[in-house]
Amino acid sequence: MIMPPASKADSKATLDAAAWAFNIVTSVGIIIVNKALMATYGFRFATTLTGLHFATTTLMTVVLRWMGHIQSSHLPASEILKFVVFANFSIVGMNVSLMWNSVGFYQIAKLSMIPVSCFLEVFLGKKRYSRDTKLSILLVLLGVAICTVTDMSVNAKGFIAAFVAVWATALQQYYVHFLQKKYALGSFNLLGHTAPVQAASLLLLGPFVDYSLTNKMVGAYPYSTTSVYFIILSCTIAIGTNLSQFICIGRFSALTFQVLGHMKTILILTLGFIFFGKEGLNLHVVLGMVIAILGMIWYGNASSKPGGTETRTISSPHPKTQNQNGLSESSELDEKV
Repeated sequence: MIMPPASKADSKATLDAAAWAFNIVTSVGIIIVNKALMATYGFRFATTLTGLHFATTTLMTVVLRWMGHIQSSHLPASEILKFVVFANFSIVGMNVSLMWNSVGFYQIAKLSMIPVSCFLEVFLGKKRYSRDTKLSILLVLLGVAICTVTDMSVNAKGFIAAFVAVWATALQQYYVHFLQKKYALGSFNLLGHTAPVQAASLLLLGPFVDYSLTNKMVGAYPYSTTSVYFIILSCTIAIGTNLSQFICIGRFSALTFQVLGHMKTILILTLGFIFFGKEGLNLHVVLGMVIAILGMIWYGNASSKPGGTETRTISSPHPKTQNQNGLSESSELDEKV
């Protein structure tokens, strides 16, 4: 018996789920490796490490281009520069915010990226959201806040660092979607344009930023075989993390990426309770998890309905886009959640 071919909607749903699963696995994996590297082996040079991540990602794109899996494409230098400025301010801002703020305020700052992303998509992307979509976002925010926010204290310099980090991160994620659509770029292509500049800038400035945060130079760190192994492992996983972020934002939107991103927060909390004991697990944490998950389910349902999200068509200079393997596709980028 011949099975009927899968519908376009089913194929898209399968690819969306695979992209999101890829992002979750690599994001959780790199958190675990970096935590071991920094907490156990004392390698606290986060900005320099991020530069190494992008250097490894650049090497991957060079190899894939040499093998013919990435087609040549064009992205104006001015666009690359703007993207890298947003991305680097995001990285440095998050590191500084984590150091200068309490855990509670740091989590509040991360939650605020959802309304900021919504603001950018409404005023820059000309999107409109239904009432149910807006309410579901509020429910997600409430649930995650109940789970993660504990102490709350803030100072002037900590607030400035968090403000810069939040807006830079939201702009960087919005720009990923914008550049992919405007210039018909696949995820690999966009990484190929931006990763080298990010790697160079972060490796140049990273040691000085890290010294200002830790009072130690990265060159003076006592490297060992094990710590080098974890650095290499972190860089390897970062290839998937960087790529999956671009794929997910390209397939969905910056706002959806932020909303679903909190599923990773819930997953990390749950895995921590399962594997590292139930200390900190109480009724309000469980309640927050349930509320957040219900909000995410509601958001997925509301945003997929007609009128859930509406976008004015933005003309593209190219009639077709390229997927991450360099093949042509005509409509994938117009089917965002």
